[in-house]
Amino acid sequence: MIRNFFHASLPRIRFCGHWIISSEDDKVRVVQTLLFVTGINTLLQTLFGTRLPTVIGGSYAFVVPIISIIHDSSLTQISDDHERFLETMRAIQGALIVSSSIQIILGYSQLWGIFSRFFSPLGMVPVVSLVGFGLFDRGFPVVGRCVEIGVPMLILFIAFSQYLKHLQAKRVPVLERFALLISITIIWVYAHILTVSGAYRHRPLHTQINCRTDRANLISSAPWIKIPYPLQWGPPSFDAGHCFGMIAAVLVSLIESTGAYKAAARLASATPPPAHVLSRGIGLQGIGILLDGLFGTGTGSTVSVENVGLLGSTRVGSRRVIQISAGFMIFFSMLGKFGALFASIPFTIFAAVQCVLFGLVAAIGLSFLQFTNMNSMRNLFITGVSIFLGLSIPQYFFRYTASAQHGPAHTRAGWFNDYINTIFSSPPTVALIVAVFLDNTLDFKDTARDRGMPWWVRFRTFEGDSRNEEFYTLPFNLNRFFPPS
Repeated sequence: MIRNFFHASLPRIRFCGHWIISSEDDKVRVVQTLLFVTGINTLLQTLFGTRLPTVIGGSYAFVVPIISIIHDSSLTQISDDHERFLETMRAIQGALIVSSSIQIILGYSQLWGIFSRFFSPLGMVPVVSLVGFGLFDRGFPVVGRCVEIGVPMLILFIAFSQYLKHLQAKRVPVLERFALLISITIIWVYAHILTVSGAYRHRPLHTQINCRTDRANLISSAPWIKIPYPLQWGPPSFDAGHCFGMIAAVLVSLIESTGAYKAAARLASATPPPAHVLSRGIGLQGIGILLDGLFGTGTGSTVSVENVGLLGSTRVGSRRVIQISAGFMIFFSMLGKFGALFASIPFTIFAAVQCVLFGLVAAIGLSFLQFTNMNSMRNLFITGVSIFLGLSIPQYFFRYTASAQHGPAHTRAGWFNDYINTIFSSPPTVALIVAVFLDNTLDFKDTARDRGMPWWVRFRTFEGDSRNEEFYTLPFNLNRFFPPS
């Protein structure tokens, strides 16, 4: 997932002709730092946050304000590449540190939990669905960049995880539990054979980048042992415009994570997280973004959608498994050669997996429709309009940005541009704005049953369902100090 974010974002970060990464050594350090902090944030979230089996990793929501920082005139005029890289990282760090306070305040003040009381199953359908559907451009469009690797990976993963899932070894459904690892290993070896045999020797550079296993250039650059530490890029710098722009990304991350938590709860067979648990998770996620800023990961954090989908594919909803995985993240981030080895996997392979995992998350959102009355024209209107606008408005922003080299909001106030372009480039965020507004203003007084509220209302409080204690009680008897509200 870390590599997915890094390589998918790299072309955008190069946008307008400047690289944030000045050398392979810097690239290695950023990847290792991102992996290290992801491990820490995941451990904290599964222990003291929502306690759902979710991975907290790099977020695409932060790309727009990060690009804006990269192209700040005070940074682009620095002639030395490495010095420009360091100053850019320090500016990103400062913006993340300041903006993280938004999630911390909204979470631990219970304000987000209070706002979540306006959510209904009907309102959550487009939000959760577009957490998956909204990432469609990172699925088959990326697979198509190297079909000889991507399509076999897609077919093999579906075959192992669905058609052959009942094959067992000593009563353990090996293919169902380990379909991802087995299929990635097979296709990775296949891709390496194509690479060393010279199949891509005379192919275009774009094809080589997406197909070859020796194009990451990280293994030779990675140190054997390197432990990331706070402020490793130097003291962070603070700029009001950068911070305001980053706040929009933090809000988008908050909304996307809310949808992902709802999906993870259903896939892990848990009750929907009560309001105070959701707030607790958002507050700790804000602390995670603060750690991103202190360590210098180059981006902020959110719930990994791929790993939420993996819960449905493997049917393993144990937080202990996620905690062990977080331990491996921290371990491999410090042993650079091992982490760099996995970075040699072509991104096309992951894109093929995402076609399945993103689809599973989207289907979880649609499953909330079973608690609503879809014979109601009101519900059909809200669902259809919010899903369509949630896909259509961000698509307009993406296409406008690709053609004009800047977003539709292009005023002299850079922070305002970042705010608008970030908010309306996120499908779940647009869907939440439209769905929650319509659901709470359009004939809402006499439609509680149609909206699914009788089923939903008992999960708003910790005492509403006896299973909540099993799923969401804090460890080490900490509920004595933080009693559920």
